Amino acid sequence: MASGIVAIGATLQGSVGFGLGMFGAPLLILLDPRLVPAPLLCASVALTLMLTHRERRSIAFGDLKWALLGRVFGVAIAAGFLALVSRERIALVFGILVLVAVGISISGIHLRPTSKTLVLAGTISGFMGTSVSIGGPPMALVYQHQSGPRIRGTLSAYFTVGVALSLGALHLVGRFGMEELLLAFAFLPGVVFGLWLSRHTARVLDRGYTRPAVLLISAAAAVIVVVKHAF
Repeated sequence: MASGIVAIGATLQGSVGFGLGMFGAPLLILLDPRLVPAPLLCASVALTLMLTHRERRSIAFGDLKWALLGRVFGVAIAAGFLALVSRERIALVFGILVLVAVGISISGIHLRPTSKTLVLAGTISGFMGTSVSIGGPPMALVYQHQSGPRIRGTLSAYFTVGVALSLGALHLVGRFGMEELLLAFAFLPGVVFGLWLSRHTARVLDRGYTRPAVLLISAAAAVIVVVKHAF
């Protein structure tokens, strides 16, 4: 069951650049709380490394420094806010903000990957990823008008570094060790299968459906967060 959940999440992420954590975390924690966050993050690292290699020719390396700079800011801000404000309140506010961003995107206003928007998106992504475990939509919305390979390659490189930092932090606080690593190995078949399947689904989305898919998944992530923390 767990490997099947990861396979679906890996197919999503391999198709549009994000989705494994958004889809997998809520379901895996219901199966066994030990599977989240460290084992799922390990699976995410394996997936993003392979996806980065697959889409390496399309990575916008010049954009990564700005996005990662923003992520550092976002993680630092989240650490401070989480000590003062409840996680549920932060999750609700940012879920609503993502829905607003999707609405703006649908309205025709274009968000482009400039240094300013990348730092801002990276900051929000780092904040949301740290506070509510859903960091994909802010970055994906900035890249929604780019080609499918560019979205997948750049986001994969961005998440590889970001998730590695998260695992390092979890290890420092005693939440990532041999037990979590062994649990993560059970996810590998799902990761590999999802990545293989995404080669086919990505070709379909690259025919002009990548942007709608990004907007749909971003909105779904926001709705999940809002519903989870509003009721």
